[in-house]
Amino acid sequence: MAVIKENKIEVSVVIPCLNELETLSTCINKALTAFKEGGFQGEIIVADNGSTDGSQALAESLGVRLIHVKEKGYGNALRGGFKAAKGSIIVMGDADDSYDFLEIPRFVEALREGNDMVLGTRLKGKIMPGAMPFLNRYVGNPVLSKLLNIFFRTGISDAHCGLRAFRRNCLPKMTLEAQGMELASEMVVKAALADLKLHEIPITLYKDGRNRKPHLRPFKDGWRHLKFLLTYSPMYLFFFPGFILLLTGLLPLVIIAWKPIWVGHSMFNTHTAVFFSSMTLIGYQILNLGIFAKTIARFEDRRKYDHIMNIFHREFTLEKGLILGLSISIPGLAILLYLIGLWVLNNFQDIKKINMAVFATTILILGIQTIFSSFFLTILMEEKKIKPF
Repeated sequence: MAVIKENKIEVSVVIPCLNELETLSTCINKALTAFKEGGFQGEIIVADNGSTDGSQALAESLGVRLIHVKEKGYGNALRGGFKAAKGSIIVMGDADDSYDFLEIPRFVEALREGNDMVLGTRLKGKIMPGAMPFLNRYVGNPVLSKLLNIFFRTGISDAHCGLRAFRRNCLPKMTLEAQGMELASEMVVKAALADLKLHEIPITLYKDGRNRKPHLRPFKDGWRHLKFLLTYSPMYLFFFPGFILLLTGLLPLVIIAWKPIWVGHSMFNTHTAVFFSSMTLIGYQILNLGIFAKTIARFEDRRKYDHIMNIFHREFTLEKGLILGLSISIPGLAILLYLIGLWVLNNFQDIKKINMAVFATTILILGIQTIFSSFFLTILMEEKKIKPF
């Protein structure tokens, strides 16, 4: 890969820093050695996030570029460093000496071979004793990486490795926004959505070289990663749960509306009808939220081209939504009026039609919800100027 002509710097190493006095010089010296061994011009950027232990003075004394990032957070520090980088290749790595910066030439070479982003993988490499907590190694990282692959099909085994490299011209395509540790997931997700070519390199993770606790908060940071994955995947957050609840609720409700269901010696009757009605209404509500979320996501370009939603946006009109809503609600209203008539004719005595009343009320609510959801979706699409591709 050719070096950018306007400057001789090919590689920018960005190191986020928050009170890393014990290990920062080791990381910097390893990076400088990697520049010499790799034969490329490079710069080291220490993105300081408010250190009070002398890390800033140490960085300056070692002659690296020191930038101050006021907004707290791992993601903010890295994004500040990325913005300041001058090299055509950006390498990021933590300042705790758990990653070997002497590995940098391997990452640069993989990028020169045509990849857009190269990530280290600890899970396919080697993890030294005491380098990663048990839950992180066998639960947190594998589970979150697996979910990320299910949702976005990246094929990455270790989506949270902190040693990675990418082409600087890929930054506009990723539009990184995360402020905390979830930046690791965001980079992989948005790189996949932008069709960037991803590649992994097995690496060794070493024990943290500091004598204090790491900044990582396993449960809080794990939740932030999971939250990010779910909010960027409306299909798995809304559509799948919605369809499951809707179908498993509506189908038995239709049967129970006319007669109880017997399974062996057990009868599923009125209480079950109310339960299935609740499932139906909740499932339909989740589906509606999914449609709204996908519509907004499409406007903000947060997801790839979605063939199903494109068809939906092309075919949907307010009039069609109103017709569908009326088609659902009118039968429900008619059944309720029929039951009210029977009740009146029976001198306002119990007519033993509770299950049918539950069914009729359910589909009436579904129809009314469809009508008003159609209005809301129309307003949303016109406001966002959403047009089919």
